[in-house]
Parts: sequence; C-alpha cells; structure tokens
Amino acid sequence: MKSGDNMSVLTDTITLNNDVKIPAIGFGTWQTPNGPIAYKAVKTALDLGYRHIDTAYAYHNEESVGKAIKDSGLKREEVFITSKLPGEVKNAKQVTEYFESTINSLGVDYLDLYLIHAPWPWNKIGERHDADNVAVWREIEKLYQAGKIKSIGVSNFDVHDLQNLLKHTDIVPVVNQIQYYVGFTEPKIVQFATEHHIKIEAYSPLATGDLIHNAKVKAIADHYNVSVPQVALKFVLQNGAIVLPKATSEAHIKANADLDFTISEADMATLNAMTDTAPAHFHNETQG
Repeated sequence: MKSGDNMSVLTDTITLNNDVKIPAIGFGTWQTPNGPIAYKAVKTALDLGYRHIDTAYAYHNEESVGKAIKDSGLKREEVFITSKLPGEVKNAKQVTEYFESTINSLGVDYLDLYLIHAPWPWNKIGERHDADNVAVWREIEKLYQAGKIKSIGVSNFDVHDLQNLLKHTDIVPVVNQIQYYVGFTEPKIVQFATEHHIKIEAYSPLATGDLIHNAKVKAIADHYNVSVPQVALKFVLQNGAIVLPKATSEAHIKANADLDFTISEADMATLNAMTDTAPAHFHNETQG
C-alpha cells in the first residue's frame, strides 16, 4: 500500500478562495534555529521536492530560510513562501515595517502568503484585540492590493476573531493556520472557516511528536505498513486541510512526504472520533 520513493504528493495543491494554488504539504520551520540547521533543513526539503516553506518573523530564521531557497536554484515562482506578522504587533503603523523586515531577511520581493500570527500577544493568550486586529488587517490588505503579497490569512484565530474580521474588513482570509492533530481537530473553528471558504492549515500535526507513541494511532499505522507520523499527516490531508510537518533530518523530511497510501473511510472515522492523542501537549486556551 506504500510505494517507498513516491513523492508525488508534494505537487498536490489546494485552491484558495482567491484562486491561488497552495501546495497541500508545507515544510514547517518553527523551532528550527537560524544558521546551518535551518539552512540545511530547508535546502534538503527543496531538493526532495517540497515547494511550500512556512516561516515567521518570530521564528528568527527567515535569513537562513531565504538563503536556502535562493541556493536551491529554483525560480522564485516555483516556491510558495509563507511568513507571519508577530502576534505582538497590534499597531497598524508597524505592519509595513515588520513586513519589509521579513522580505528583506528572506531576500525576496513578495510573499505568497502572509498571516497575522496570533490574535493576541503570546504572553496574553485569550485577550481580545478586536479593533487592533481590524486595523492591522487593513494594512495587510493594502500590501496585498499592492501586489507585495499574493494571499493573506491568519493564524490561531478562533470563531470570534474570524467573525470580527469578516464583519469589519473587505478581504476574507484565505487560511487560518491552527493547532490541529488527531484528537484535536478544533471542530468549531473548522466548521466556521469552511462555511466562509477559509482553508485550514494544520501546524503541529504530530503535536510536536507527542502523539507518536499513541497506541491506537500506531495500530492503524501498522495496518498500512507506515509510521505513526505518516498516518497523522495523511489524516490531515484527507480531512481537506493543508499540513505543515517540521523536521531537520533528511530521513524524516523525506518520510513526511512519502504519503502514497489512502486511509480507509472506516479508519478515518476512527481517527476523527479519537479523543486527544496528546493530552499533555500545549493547547491554546481559546481553541477547544
């Protein structure tokens, strides 16, 4: 049921609500330190066929990510690049400054996707910043309309936060990048996003490794002769979400894209019905 070296899933795309196509598998770089580690990880991913790289100002690795993309030899338009405005930036006057810093660090003149990283500063999770988020989003809309960003979206927004933007701004986010893994699929946010043609991007699809030893998921993985991470990633894709696995070793980077198998409807139902497969993992308080 598994072809070994088939990486064709890396060319699969999902069409966003503005008709831009995004590769369904992105390469995550959260917690990947700037310098040789980030450079090598991203360069390896691109060499293996990944075409969607996800970074953020807050990751402090945009410089190495950008250098790896440049050194890959790929044309700019061949790589879908995402970055994010820090959640702490709630002053509309600072948006352009942070955006310019990001594209300068990456060494590019536009982004494919730019997200508000969070609806609140990370040291104030759960606080409401409705007016500020609207003001910040309007500045991001201007960058989009100027052609400096091909698509704009959000991250870590709950239903209230999404409703706030939709009510007071003009452009519907193309994605909401949220914590999403087997047993923690945030149905309220997903349903609302789906109803408004906002795609879900799943970060921490392996709960930063915390679900790898889950016995129930392992039993399903064994049935398909694949690994637990491979089942967890394929589960996200078959639920229609974009998935952002993160790895630094070549073996794991390759395995995370070796998903040439199909989980049966019955097994998907079992996975979707599971309770939290990584209950000790960090959860955003606003996302149940």
